Amino acid sequence: MAQIEYSPKAISDLEEIGDYIERDLSSPKAALNTINNILKSVDNLSVFPLMGASLSSIANIVTDYRFLICGKYIVFYRTIENTVFVDRILYGKRNNLAILFPEI
Repeated sequence: MAQIEYSPKAISDLEEIGDYIERDLSSPKAALNTINNILKSVDNLSVFPLMGASLSSIANIVTDYRFLICGKYIVFYRTIENTVFVDRILYGKRNNLAILFPEI
C-alpha cells in the first residue's frame, strides 16, 4: 500500500472547503460529508495510486500530476515510488491549471 501525504496547501484547501460550506452555505452537515467523501476517495489512492487520470491526458502540458474527481472537487496528486503526494484539492469550476502552474 502507498503512503498518503498531504501538502500544507492541500490541508488548507480542505479547511477552506469545509469553512465555505459550513459558513457561507450554512450547512455544517454538508461540510462534514463533503470533507469525509474527499478523504475517503484519497484513501483509495493508497491501494490504487494510479486510479486517477493523468493531467497530461486532458491538458496540453507535460506533468506528473494525476487527478481524481470527488464530487464538485478535484484532487491533484503525484505518485513517487510508494508515496502519493496530494498537492491541491480545488473546486472543479476554477481555472485549476492557472492555480497549479502560475508560471504558464
